[in-house]
Amino acid sequence: MISEICIFDMANRTTRCLLRADWHLEAPNWSRDGQELIVNSKGRLYRMCITDPDRPMAEIDTGFATQCNNDHGISPDGQSLVISDKSETNQSTIYTLPYGGGVPRRVTANAPSYWHGWSPDGAELAYVAKRDAGFQVYTIPAEGGPERPLTSDFDHCDGPDYTPDGAWIWFNGEKAGQVDLWRMRPDGSKLQRMTEDTLVNWFPHPSPDGQHIVYLAYPAGTFGHPPDLPVALRLMPAAGGPSEVLARFRGGQGTINVPSWAPDGHAFAYVRYPEAA
Repeated sequence: MISEICIFDMANRTTRCLLRADWHLEAPNWSRDGQELIVNSKGRLYRMCITDPDRPMAEIDTGFATQCNNDHGISPDGQSLVISDKSETNQSTIYTLPYGGGVPRRVTANAPSYWHGWSPDGAELAYVAKRDAGFQVYTIPAEGGPERPLTSDFDHCDGPDYTPDGAWIWFNGEKAGQVDLWRMRPDGSKLQRMTEDTLVNWFPHPSPDGQHIVYLAYPAGTFGHPPDLPVALRLMPAAGGPSEVLARFRGGQGTINVPSWAPDGHAFAYVRYPEAA
């Protein structure tokens, strides 16, 4: 599979391809200092220099965790990484470790758990987990502790991400076969449906200024979030309302699973998967 790591510039609405690789790369996180992207490939995490994309990517030491998936991120203070890895439990489990690399510390006692958001104050993690029926949204103290279910009646949930003021958690939720974007308070109250169209909408990410949401839209009728379909990145007001198409390409799973905005909000990173020539 061909992977292209891209930067979308919000000012001029253009895409710049940083790297075209003949191996599978996923889910860029933009570092807090604005200098690098964190991506995953084949169970490992890597750093990629934004200003010098030709520099070889550097593997991050994640200790025993060598089966990381594409649900990883960076703490608000930039000092820690969070990963979702199945090396220890054979199911995705959430860990944190120093940003520079090191021994992972387990956060979630139960599995499977897939990380997606870190509260702006650094106190909590938001994630999706399957405990009984379908995947629902949970939160847990970043240092570990009892988990708290925030949803219960969706067929499937994914991608919970906090707004920069910590007032809302956005996520995608499926009911009766339709996947829309939703938001709720961090305690699970005031649940609101934010899209209502025929598209299959996934992975909402609030912009750093809190004004917009970028998300991935699949064609109507798509089941799950496959990796290789014609998709669109769309932008909508955080208060709700019509969205605009920013880019169309082949992608899906791995494109924008996790928060990938630049710290100043001028751009965001994503991955597309063009067909080989």
